Amino acid sequence: MTAFKTACLGLLALLPATGLAAPLDLAALIECRQGLAEYNAVAPVVADPLKAVANGLQPLPQSNPFMSEFRLATPVTVFDQQTEYIAVAGASIMAILDLADPRPMAKRLALEDGVDTPDKFMAGRELVSRDVTDPTTGEPMIESVILSLSTVKTHPGKTLAGCTYSLDLPPEEEPAPDAPPASPTPAGTVNAVPAGGR
Repeated sequence: MTAFKTACLGLLALLPATGLAAPLDLAALIECRQGLAEYNAVAPVVADPLKAVANGLQPLPQSNPFMSEFRLATPVTVFDQQTEYIAVAGASIMAILDLADPRPMAKRLALEDGVDTPDKFMAGRELVSRDVTDPTTGEPMIESVILSLSTVKTHPGKTLAGCTYSLDLPPEEEPAPDAPPASPTPAGTVNAVPAGGR
């Protein structure tokens, strides 16, 4: 058997592993139309170049150290804009749009401004916040889905638009006070230390 045939058989052996997974609905993920369970399928795909290519994602050189960028085999339309470039950063998946000013889109999507300066724009809105139970630990958690737009210095003339999917611990409740607050110490006095030290 030639080396070429051996290499082809090796690639064919990989196909069932990558071909069985449901295809990623990138437009739905970017537009916050899916949930954390669907987003969790993204991480193993973008972490493995073979899986990325099998899902129509061509890994690109990293121009920003905080995100991985990909060129799509088939462009997607999100927020009425077509793009063939996306980025993934932690819990976020974003389209890289040819949009120099994100403000009109932020207004149309009813996003709240977070930062608005000549150098940086960020706006977002939480679309989903629901109580869930961690299937592994049984702990109560909060699933959050946040739509956001932003600009970034490494991509001048572009807008990053997409969604963040996260699972967070519920906020801790303020403990009830056990005793009334201590009265202020008059100036010039020293607090006494109880017998036996601190």
